Amino acid sequence: MKVLLEVRNLRKYFPVKKKTFRESRQYVHALEDISFDLREGETLGVVGESGSGKSTLGRVILRLETPTDGTITYDGNDVTSLSGKDLRAFRECFQMVFQDPYSSLNPRLTVGNAIAEPMRIHGKVRSHNEAKSAVSEMLLRVGLQPEMANLYPHSFSGGQRQRIGIARALSLGPKVLICDEAVSALDVSVQSQVLNLFNRLKRELNLTYIFIAHDLSVVRYISDRIMVMYLGQIMELAPKEQLFETMYHPYTESLISASPEPSTKTRKGRIILKGEVPSSLNPPKGCRFHTRCFKEMPICSETEPELREVAPGHFVRCHLCAEKGRG
Repeated sequence: MKVLLEVRNLRKYFPVKKKTFRESRQYVHALEDISFDLREGETLGVVGESGSGKSTLGRVILRLETPTDGTITYDGNDVTSLSGKDLRAFRECFQMVFQDPYSSLNPRLTVGNAIAEPMRIHGKVRSHNEAKSAVSEMLLRVGLQPEMANLYPHSFSGGQRQRIGIARALSLGPKVLICDEAVSALDVSVQSQVLNLFNRLKRELNLTYIFIAHDLSVVRYISDRIMVMYLGQIMELAPKEQLFETMYHPYTESLISASPEPSTKTRKGRIILKGEVPSSLNPPKGCRFHTRCFKEMPICSETEPELREVAPGHFVRCHLCAEKGRG
């Protein structure tokens, strides 16, 4: 498949406000050395605990946050250097579906105006009738009725509001949707409906997804490849079935062991990780996971592992894999 987006050595640090004049500046290391390719027509699932950098990654790719370092290349252009009209054109191709469908909608705008607003800003519609027709088409596409355009967000259920958010994201005809915990605020029964909607839209519109979630079962259902993140770094990246069949990283193993539908071949009981996730203000030396790892070796606390390709398309950041390779 064609590579649509290339991310290389991406970093994002957030400065922390100093309490005193003499205090040295501290930074939250939200993303550290992130590199991957996004292929056209695929769904790349991004999974990890809170604080792993998943949402920050989505926001940096969309340039809602400015990266500290690294490159994001789309269609031959470095997105990190775009501004003005060029950045606006890029955002027509990349849109985001947010976690909370209520707070992402303006309560003072009707649903029709909320969907039409980005089309008006980007010059996609030129008249009221054209906007009305486009809104009706978007509502029908996500399983809602055109007459709902005159209602306000409070009139809808959570699942319906998320469909409205999806319709608004689709209104500019994007190539890529970044879905940031797009179903985590919904009931389980509604989650499945929205996930099926995402799959249908992908087939009909040839969409590409970056699907961010903390629920591994959701990511497994919808993704083609899965990226496992921990404390701002990629721990493992592989095709979905390959990841569940042969997980190399201990963190991935622990996540899968806690999933409601783990791999029956590799499960040896649930793995309970010790301790808490370290602070991203002061990440551990060496491997960032070593303070909680049940397979820790002496090298893990001293040297940071590289992200290695241990099998075709399967990348892992772990010294254990390097030891196996030498053996």
